[in-house]
Amino acid sequence: MNNAGSGSPRPNPADAVISALADWVEGGDDAPWIVETSGSSGRPKRVMLSRGAVRASVELSARRLGATGRWLLALPASYVAGVNVITRSLAAGAAPLLLDDFPSFAEATEALASAPGPLFVSLVPTQLTRLLASEPEALGAYHTVLLGGGPIDPALRAAAAAAGVHLVATYGSAETCGGVVYDGVPFDGVGLALGADGRVRLSGPTLFSGYEGDPELTAELLVDGWFWTSDAGRLDEDGRLQLLGRIDDMVVTGGVNVPAAVVARRLREHPRVLGAEALGVPDPEWGNRLVAVVSWAPAAPDAVAEVPGPAPGLAELRDWVAAVHPRSWAPREVVAVDEIPMLPNGKTDRLALRRIVGEQIVGDRIVGEQ
Repeated sequence: MNNAGSGSPRPNPADAVISALADWVEGGDDAPWIVETSGSSGRPKRVMLSRGAVRASVELSARRLGATGRWLLALPASYVAGVNVITRSLAAGAAPLLLDDFPSFAEATEALASAPGPLFVSLVPTQLTRLLASEPEALGAYHTVLLGGGPIDPALRAAAAAAGVHLVATYGSAETCGGVVYDGVPFDGVGLALGADGRVRLSGPTLFSGYEGDPELTAELLVDGWFWTSDAGRLDEDGRLQLLGRIDDMVVTGGVNVPAAVVARRLREHPRVLGAEALGVPDPEWGNRLVAVVSWAPAAPDAVAEVPGPAPGLAELRDWVAAVHPRSWAPREVVAVDEIPMLPNGKTDRLALRRIVGEQIVGDRIVGEQ
């Protein structure tokens, strides 16, 4: 909500970004648009995007979706996903509507639908989960719901399909001007390659120009027209990209490479787990031990999810992971939290996770088996 409660409405900061972007896109100089990364796992970086990269992102996305139209801005305007919503809507002839200007998602959607043409929105998984529970009919009004900001659990995709929502999972970063891989398939003209360690590399017309004030990092990650991401992936039998997590989230424990994101995804499929992430911490015996940070799904009848029984113990969670993955992937310790820490752009706050695990609060931990 964006109203002051009395008097005139407060100005929305997104309005200033929309106005500035509208002027910049039509400008004639070489000044880049600067997007600051979220800093989910370290120091934020200032990413320089050229007009050519932004325009290519608009055009290639529209080509893949097969339509253009009006957009609802439900994400921070300062992040690259918000920039994409704004520029795509402007390219279609109108500024996006701001979700913050309406009491509900349904009312924002109704206002957006007052003009002709397809409707689009970009969300993160947390937003989609909540809207499927509260306003699924409004979601069904959209031509496409783009979903980024993290891995998509199969259960969430299935729930969206059951509600009649056309969902497209996106993968990209500020350095690629947002998502350039839709449902595992790169845009036309976008190159996708995997290193020997599974590290994802991307090329094409949407790549950034460099990091402002950091030529060394630019030279390290932007090599011969390829951006070296921090993500690990593999190609499935259809040639679609499957993400395994961040390269630095690969935990080497007891000589075994364990993709922490895959373990967390499996934990989230447990009926008593509401949220979960996994990370490695130094261990004198194993080199690193895999620690899961989990929040429990409520069990009360009036709660969001009715799940009977007590929270599972470590042994049950280890068995749950080992039922579909090697047992060496099972976490050796679990830390319980009220909720998984998140950044405003919907990504997990990895630094906060490490602080939580580092605190080692007795009573909130389920100590692991050896």
